Amino acid sequence: MSVQYSVVIPTYNRMDVLPEVLAALEAQREAPPFEIVVVDDGSTDGTAAFLAAYRSPLPLTVLRQDNRGPAAARNRGVASAGGERVAFLGDDTVPSPGWLAAHHRAYRARDGTGALAVIGYTGWHPRLRLTPFLRYINEYGLQFGYALIEDPENVPFNFFYTSNVSVDRQLLLAEPFDLRFPYAAWEDIELSYRLQKRGLRLVYEPRATVAHDHPTDLQRFAARQEKAGYSAVVFHRLHPELGPFLGIGDAGPPPLPPGRRQRWREGLARVLQHAPISLPRLWEEVLRFHYIRGLHRGWCDRRKLKGDEP
Repeated sequence: MSVQYSVVIPTYNRMDVLPEVLAALEAQREAPPFEIVVVDDGSTDGTAAFLAAYRSPLPLTVLRQDNRGPAAARNRGVASAGGERVAFLGDDTVPSPGWLAAHHRAYRARDGTGALAVIGYTGWHPRLRLTPFLRYINEYGLQFGYALIEDPENVPFNFFYTSNVSVDRQLLLAEPFDLRFPYAAWEDIELSYRLQKRGLRLVYEPRATVAHDHPTDLQRFAARQEKAGYSAVVFHRLHPELGPFLGIGDAGPPPLPPGRRQRWREGLARVLQHAPISLPRLWEEVLRFHYIRGLHRGWCDRRKLKGDEP
């Protein structure tokens, strides 16, 4: 039987969660025919041995490559996939039993309406301690932004989250992930921007749920935001018209806030991040500082590449 979907999972050193992801795929209910494609991106934690010995009742392809990042791994998975559509999962996003069926129903309900991509809902794994900070970064646009979706039938390009999204394979072959991003940040959104320029419509199906098992805190997420700022400069070089969206003006990034003020904010935010109170303005200011600092790093490197003085 030919498969309709290829579930592509790039993985790197996530043996603590990957077996659960695979087991959840094998427990899918009412799903269309599908295969699993796992691309091991140079893991060093025993993932290769685990996958070599793994036996699944579903069609399973395991690929291995040197560590090149999730974008390269996804491109390789897409190239090896046999499904009409590709559904991307993270190696730490555990699908609910009806996950793939919900994606499939979303396409069937909109058959004949043009090229589509379907995003599902990525929530935190129930075994994590859910704090107001985790809720904030999941719902209001720093990690994800589901609470900001105004029209589920016409979702902006910046909601194309590869932890839980499906799209026609032929589109991904024509427009692969760009490998010039130095970190795993913005490469999925940049792809979505190109796809929407080709006429793709992004729709939101909240019943296609996955549970994200990726513990984080303010310090780790601030480091992530700094990488996002650095990668945003690459995004800007590819699409200068998106400067305002990325926070980059004609003269470059905005100035950094004063260091003393930032240290005070960050200290307060660290102390209160696990408290049962929501401090969105404080968190936004702290994380924005790190994003801007990443912008400055990337902008300096960009100018050096052009032969200019920083």
